[in-house]
Amino acid sequence: MTFDPEDPNPDGSVSVVLRYKTGFHSCSHSDVWDCSSGSSCGTQTALEVNTVQSNTDWCLREGVMSRLLSSNAPFQLQLDGGNWISNINNIGSWKAVTLVDLRTRSDTGRANRSPQTTIIPILRVPSNCARNFNLLAFDPDGDRVECRVGRGSECNPCTPPSALSISTSCTLAYIASSGTGTYAVQLYMEDFPSQSITLTQTDGSQSSRTTSNALSKIPLQFAVIGT
Repeated sequence: MTFDPEDPNPDGSVSVVLRYKTGFHSCSHSDVWDCSSGSSCGTQTALEVNTVQSNTDWCLREGVMSRLLSSNAPFQLQLDGGNWISNINNIGSWKAVTLVDLRTRSDTGRANRSPQTTIIPILRVPSNCARNFNLLAFDPDGDRVECRVGRGSECNPCTPPSALSISTSCTLAYIASSGTGTYAVQLYMEDFPSQSITLTQTDGSQSSRTTSNALSKIPLQFAVIGT
Protein backbone atom coordinates (compact mmCIF):
# COMPACT_ATOMS: atom_id res chain seq x y z
CA MET A 1 0.00 0.00 0.00
CA THR A 2 1.24 3.51 -0.85
CA PHE A 3 -0.54 6.87 -0.75
CA ASP A 4 -0.29 10.09 -2.71
CA PRO A 5 -2.29 13.18 -1.64
CA GLU A 6 -3.91 15.63 -4.03
CA ASP A 7 -4.02 19.41 -3.54
CA PRO A 8 -6.43 20.53 -0.75
CA ASN A 9 -9.92 21.57 -1.80
CA PRO A 10 -11.19 25.14 -1.16
CA ASP A 11 -13.40 23.93 1.71
CA GLY A 12 -10.40 22.38 3.51
CA SER A 13 -11.21 18.80 2.59
CA VAL A 14 -8.46 16.56 1.26
CA SER A 15 -8.41 13.82 -1.37
CA VAL A 16 -5.87 11.01 -1.36
CA VAL A 17 -5.15 8.17 -3.80
CA LEU A 18 -4.01 4.87 -2.30
CA ARG A 19 -2.51 2.06 -4.37
CA TYR A 20 -2.06 -1.50 -3.22
CA LYS A 21 -1.07 -4.98 -4.44
CA THR A 22 -2.22 -8.31 -3.02
CA GLY A 23 -1.59 -11.95 -3.87
CA PHE A 24 -3.90 -14.87 -3.10
CA HIS A 25 -4.14 -18.56 -3.94
CA SER A 26 -7.68 -17.91 -5.20
CA CYS A 27 -9.42 -14.94 -6.78
CA SER A 28 -12.41 -15.55 -4.48
CA HIS A 29 -10.64 -13.84 -1.55
CA SER A 30 -11.69 -10.31 -0.59
CA ASP A 31 -9.15 -7.50 -0.16
CA VAL A 32 -11.22 -4.80 1.54
CA TRP A 33 -9.25 -2.18 3.48
CA ASP A 34 -11.19 -1.10 6.57
CA CYS A 35 -10.77 1.95 8.77
CA SER A 36 -8.91 1.09 11.98
CA SER A 37 -10.68 1.73 15.27
CA GLY A 38 -10.23 5.32 16.39
CA SER A 39 -9.43 6.63 12.90
CA SER A 40 -11.45 8.97 10.73
CA CYS A 41 -10.91 7.68 7.22
CA GLY A 42 -13.36 9.83 5.29
CA THR A 43 -15.38 8.46 2.40
CA GLN A 44 -14.22 6.12 -0.33
CA THR A 45 -15.11 7.86 -3.58
CA ALA A 46 -13.63 5.46 -6.12
CA LEU A 47 -12.07 2.01 -6.36
CA GLU A 48 -10.56 0.30 -9.37
CA VAL A 49 -9.22 -3.24 -9.00
CA ASN A 50 -7.32 -5.06 -11.74
CA THR A 51 -7.05 -8.83 -11.31
CA VAL A 52 -4.46 -11.03 -12.98
CA GLN A 53 -4.66 -14.78 -12.44
CA SER A 54 -1.12 -15.86 -13.25
CA ASN A 55 -1.94 -19.59 -13.10
CA THR A 56 -4.32 -21.95 -11.31
CA ASP A 57 -2.59 -21.34 -7.96
CA TRP A 58 -2.12 -17.58 -7.77
CA CYS A 59 -4.31 -14.52 -8.16
CA LEU A 60 -2.66 -11.09 -8.14
CA ARG A 61 -4.59 -7.84 -7.67
CA GLU A 62 -3.71 -4.18 -8.06
CA GLY A 63 -6.11 -1.66 -6.58
CA VAL A 64 -6.43 2.11 -6.79
CA MET A 65 -8.60 3.65 -4.06
CA SER A 66 -9.62 7.31 -3.72
CA ARG A 67 -10.81 8.74 -0.41
CA LEU A 68 -12.23 12.16 0.49
CA LEU A 69 -11.46 13.41 4.01
CA SER A 70 -12.78 16.41 5.91
CA SER A 71 -9.23 17.26 7.05
CA ASN A 72 -5.66 16.04 6.67
CA ALA A 73 -5.56 14.44 10.13
CA PRO A 74 -3.68 11.08 10.26
CA PHE A 75 -5.68 7.86 9.92
CA GLN A 76 -5.12 4.11 9.59
CA LEU A 77 -6.45 1.54 7.13
CA GLN A 78 -6.08 -2.19 7.63
CA LEU A 79 -6.53 -5.38 5.65
CA ASP A 80 -7.24 -8.47 7.72
CA GLY A 81 -8.62 -11.94 7.21
CA GLY A 82 -7.28 -15.43 6.60
CA ASN A 83 -5.60 -17.63 5.82
CA TRP A 84 -1.88 -17.16 5.23
CA ILE A 85 -0.14 -19.78 3.13
CA SER A 86 0.97 -22.63 5.43
CA ASN A 87 4.22 -21.49 7.06
CA ILE A 88 6.87 -22.53 9.57
CA ASN A 89 6.38 -19.55 11.90
CA ASN A 90 2.68 -20.42 12.27
CA ILE A 91 1.08 -17.20 11.02
CA GLY A 92 -2.56 -18.12 10.50
CA SER A 93 -4.41 -14.91 9.62
CA TRP A 94 -3.21 -11.91 7.69
CA LYS A 95 -3.28 -8.34 8.94
CA ALA A 96 -1.64 -5.32 7.29
CA VAL A 97 -1.88 -1.75 8.58
CA THR A 98 -1.18 1.52 6.76
CA LEU A 99 -0.66 4.77 8.67
CA VAL A 100 -1.56 7.72 6.43
CA ASP A 101 -0.33 11.19 7.42
CA LEU A 102 -1.22 13.94 4.94
CA ARG A 103 -0.34 16.96 7.05
CA THR A 104 1.63 19.78 5.42
CA ARG A 105 5.37 19.58 5.98
CA SER A 106 7.40 22.66 6.88
CA ASP A 107 10.40 21.47 4.82
CA THR A 108 8.59 20.92 1.52
CA GLY A 109 5.44 23.03 1.97
CA ARG A 110 3.46 20.04 0.70
CA ALA A 111 1.48 17.16 2.14
CA ASN A 112 3.49 14.20 3.35
CA ARG A 113 3.75 11.23 0.99
CA SER A 114 4.43 7.60 1.80
CA PRO A 115 7.49 5.46 1.08
CA GLN A 116 7.23 3.32 -2.03
CA THR A 117 8.22 -0.29 -2.61
CA THR A 118 7.20 -3.46 -4.41
CA ILE A 119 8.06 -7.15 -4.27
CA ILE A 120 6.92 -10.45 -5.74
CA PRO A 121 4.65 -12.57 -3.48
CA ILE A 122 7.19 -15.40 -3.03
CA LEU A 123 10.99 -15.43 -2.86
CA ARG A 124 12.70 -18.81 -3.28
CA VAL A 125 16.17 -19.56 -1.92
CA PRO A 126 18.25 -22.77 -1.48
CA SER A 127 18.01 -23.76 2.19
CA ASN A 128 21.81 -24.25 2.42
CA CYS A 129 22.64 -20.87 0.89
CA ALA A 130 22.81 -17.67 2.96
CA ARG A 131 21.32 -14.82 0.99
CA ASN A 132 20.73 -11.09 1.42
CA PHE A 133 17.78 -9.40 -0.30
CA ASN A 134 18.04 -5.63 -0.66
CA LEU A 135 14.41 -4.56 -0.63
CA LEU A 136 13.34 -1.68 -2.86
CA ALA A 137 12.74 1.49 -0.86
CA PHE A 138 12.11 5.03 -2.09
CA ASP A 139 10.49 8.12 -0.61
CA PRO A 140 9.27 10.96 -2.87
CA ASP A 141 9.87 13.53 -0.10
CA GLY A 142 13.52 12.53 0.23
CA ASP A 143 12.97 11.02 3.68
CA ARG A 144 15.08 8.24 5.14
CA VAL A 145 13.26 4.91 4.78
CA GLU A 146 13.67 2.22 7.41
CA CYS A 147 12.29 -1.31 7.68
CA ARG A 148 11.29 -3.35 10.71
CA VAL A 149 9.26 -6.42 11.60
CA GLY A 150 5.63 -5.98 12.53
CA ARG A 151 4.87 -5.67 16.24
CA GLY A 152 1.91 -5.68 18.59
CA SER A 153 -1.44 -5.28 16.83
CA GLU A 154 0.15 -4.67 13.39
CA CYS A 155 -0.23 -8.35 12.47
CA ASN A 156 -2.07 -11.43 13.72
CA PRO A 157 0.30 -12.48 15.26
CA CYS A 158 3.66 -10.79 14.60
CA THR A 159 5.90 -13.85 15.07
CA PRO A 160 9.01 -13.23 12.93
CA PRO A 161 10.69 -16.26 11.31
CA SER A 162 13.92 -17.34 13.04
CA ALA A 163 15.56 -18.00 9.67
CA LEU A 164 15.28 -14.36 8.60
CA SER A 165 16.35 -10.97 9.93
CA ILE A 166 15.74 -7.45 8.66
CA SER A 167 18.03 -4.44 9.03
CA THR A 168 16.80 -0.88 9.35
CA SER A 169 18.36 -0.25 5.92
CA CYS A 170 15.87 -2.80 4.48
CA THR A 171 18.25 -5.71 3.86
CA LEU A 172 16.55 -9.05 4.48
CA ALA A 173 19.03 -11.76 5.51
CA TYR A 174 18.28 -15.46 5.06
CA ILE A 175 20.29 -17.79 7.30
CA ALA A 176 21.89 -20.83 5.65
CA SER A 177 20.92 -24.36 6.74
CA SER A 178 17.58 -23.14 8.02
CA GLY A 179 15.77 -26.12 6.57
CA THR A 180 13.19 -26.28 3.84
CA GLY A 181 9.76 -24.75 4.13
CA THR A 182 7.81 -21.52 3.85
CA TYR A 183 8.29 -18.47 6.08
CA ALA A 184 5.70 -15.69 6.43
CA VAL A 185 7.41 -12.27 6.37
CA GLN A 186 5.47 -9.33 7.85
CA LEU A 187 7.43 -6.10 7.55
CA TYR A 188 6.73 -2.38 7.79
CA MET A 189 8.42 0.51 6.02
CA GLU A 190 8.52 3.92 7.70
CA ASP A 191 9.73 7.34 6.54
CA PHE A 192 11.80 9.64 8.77
CA PRO A 193 12.53 13.31 7.98
CA SER A 194 16.16 14.29 7.35
CA GLN A 195 15.75 17.23 9.75
CA SER A 196 13.30 18.33 12.43
CA ILE A 197 10.07 19.53 10.81
CA THR A 198 6.60 20.76 11.72
CA LEU A 199 3.41 19.14 10.45
CA THR A 200 0.40 21.44 10.08
CA GLN A 201 -3.20 20.23 10.08
CA THR A 202 -5.99 21.99 8.18
CA ASP A 203 -7.43 23.30 11.47
CA GLY A 204 -4.13 25.10 12.15
CA SER A 205 -2.82 22.74 14.82
CA GLN A 206 0.84 21.76 14.54
CA SER A 207 3.03 18.85 15.59
CA SER A 208 6.82 18.58 15.60
CA ARG A 209 8.78 15.62 14.23
CA THR A 210 12.49 14.94 14.70
CA THR A 211 14.73 12.63 12.67
CA SER A 212 13.80 9.87 15.14
CA ASN A 213 10.03 10.16 14.58
CA ALA A 214 8.41 8.11 11.84
CA LEU A 215 5.90 10.02 9.72
CA SER A 216 3.92 7.17 8.19
CA LYS A 217 4.10 3.42 7.67
CA ILE A 218 3.20 0.97 4.94
CA PRO A 219 3.01 -2.86 5.18
CA LEU A 220 5.21 -5.18 3.12
CA GLN A 221 4.30 -8.87 3.39
CA PHE A 222 5.45 -11.87 1.37
CA ALA A 223 6.66 -15.45 1.71
CA VAL A 224 10.20 -16.85 1.58
CA ILE A 225 10.50 -20.51 0.61
CA GLY A 226 13.64 -22.47 1.45
CA THR A 227 14.06 -25.34 -1.00
